[in-house]
Amino acid sequence: MLKIKNNDSGQLLIESMIGIGIVVVGLLGVVGLLSRSASLNRVVSQQLIANYLASEGIEITKNIIDANIIKKDPWNQGFSNGNFEADYTSLILQFNQDRFLSVDSTNGFYGYQSGAPTLFKRTINIKLVSSEEIKVNSIVRWNTRGGGQFEVNLEDHFFNWRP
Repeated sequence: MLKIKNNDSGQLLIESMIGIGIVVVGLLGVVGLLSRSASLNRVVSQQLIANYLASEGIEITKNIIDANIIKKDPWNQGFSNGNFEADYTSLILQFNQDRFLSVDSTNGFYGYQSGAPTLFKRTINIKLVSSEEIKVNSIVRWNTRGGGQFEVNLEDHFFNWRP
């Protein structure tokens, strides 16, 4: 009787290795996608915070102008050309010291007095266009862990429209 030898003994092992390889490549793709998504989520979150901080810089300037009007002082009193900083408690603009903003963990407010340091620096640039107009740029800058440098620059113009 003639015996035929079957050479399928290693086929299952090879098929298993190929299957495991395909699964590993698929899982690595998913893990890479999740990692990139978390990184982008952090960047978007930082951009949102920076937009609000820049808006706050404009609002602080507006509040100082409104306080001048209420006190019946000249509407643009205390303003001069240059770079300044202020936080939500400021009654005047202070010359820019290139400081990082801190966030108070108890109330979530950003300022310079207390709290945990953040990545953000805010500069309020004032330009006196004329006696009837002030140009304000509120600029927030920050660096990310990957070495990326970001900036949000909001601009507003204030006019002496009150009689």
